[in-house]
Amino acid sequence: MALPLLPNTVSFSLLTTPPKVPRSGTRTRFARHRRFLALAASPESKDDKTASSQKSTKLVTFLGKGGSGKTTSAVFAAQHFAMAGFSTCLVIHTQDPTAEFFLNCKIGSSPTLCNSNLSALRFETTQMLLGPLKELKQVDARLNTTQGVLEGIVGEELGVLPGMDPIFSTLALERLVGFFRNVAQRNHNKDKFDVIVYDGLSSDEMLRMISAGSKARLYLKYLRNAAEKTDIGRLAGPSVLRLVDEAMSISSSTTHRNGKMSTEIWDILEQMLERGSSAFSEPQKFGCYLVIDPDNPASVATALRYWGCSIQAGAQVSGAFAIASRHVNTESEERLKKTFSPLPFAFIPHLPFGSPLDWNAIIPNSVNENARNLLSLPASGSSSVTPSVKFDAARKSVTLFMPGFDKSEVKLYQVC
Repeated sequence: MALPLLPNTVSFSLLTTPPKVPRSGTRTRFARHRRFLALAASPESKDDKTASSQKSTKLVTFLGKGGSGKTTSAVFAAQHFAMAGFSTCLVIHTQDPTAEFFLNCKIGSSPTLCNSNLSALRFETTQMLLGPLKELKQVDARLNTTQGVLEGIVGEELGVLPGMDPIFSTLALERLVGFFRNVAQRNHNKDKFDVIVYDGLSSDEMLRMISAGSKARLYLKYLRNAAEKTDIGRLAGPSVLRLVDEAMSISSSTTHRNGKMSTEIWDILEQMLERGSSAFSEPQKFGCYLVIDPDNPASVATALRYWGCSIQAGAQVSGAFAIASRHVNTESEERLKKTFSPLPFAFIPHLPFGSPLDWNAIIPNSVNENARNLLSLPASGSSSVTPSVKFDAARKSVTLFMPGFDKSEVKLYQVC
């Protein structure tokens, strides 16, 4: 007897036996899992053992429709982690002053201590642009790669172009979290926090950030191919790679990278992207939560859609939050829980503007116990992770768990 499908699954029949390498919109993630399992089965290197013994910074973020309460959820989560004893930093990347009202604290471009264990930081692209440029200038002054051209660029004159915000926010967030770096480089970070709560530009940009590592690996493959097989690539590639290696501190060595060749630098870049992309699939390093306005059907539908998108991006959603509303009764609450099953579900209080908030009363309140428990849910004990793909060899079918998507939107292909 066939098992009933979950509400958010779509099933496909295959004309042939299931391919050895299944492909779909989530193909990057599945391929990465196979490689990750292979690495896990191999003997641990010294660096791997050291990495496992080090405490990683956890990144927490929220996905949802604009106006659903993402900033409210981010501030609530940051206060919760701080009161639980974790060194926490709330990172904002908008000019919206909502977080400042909730924290009663002015947020600037450098970490500002708001209360015990809680700092806040606002990403400003105009400021973030200057840091990488300064590092490139310093490296170029030593290597003389551009023969002084970079030195003539005045960073303060440069404006922010479309598309720069998410790129520089990714770079700045990586400096705080260190998903792409090795253990030695992470420990060198002076701004070390236990938890980073990120309230970014938009949910769509956050999803692109999650999938950036896995997607960039394909671009890296083609760039490497061009650099190694074309005349211009062989001519310019080594100098460019050397500049990138020095500026980004890709290698842990400080002595001219020990004369590393281009091949080694390409391999190190590949390993960095692999580390970064796999980190988003590890619940102990990354927590992603949906945020819902229960009074807005569009908010519910959007959250479901982002749930499916996060699976395709290579991450697992840890749970769902709804902002408390007087219009929500027991029946509507159960309907919401059923809609987002099997995700853990909890309500976050509606936070009023005006007078300063007493977080010492809000967080411990028994009304918010479920929200605290959801944020504190141990990664190893999470039972809400549903396999995103199931193969049935006997029925020659594949079932995808893709919330928010219907069958007509999902395309499959196979490679023999």
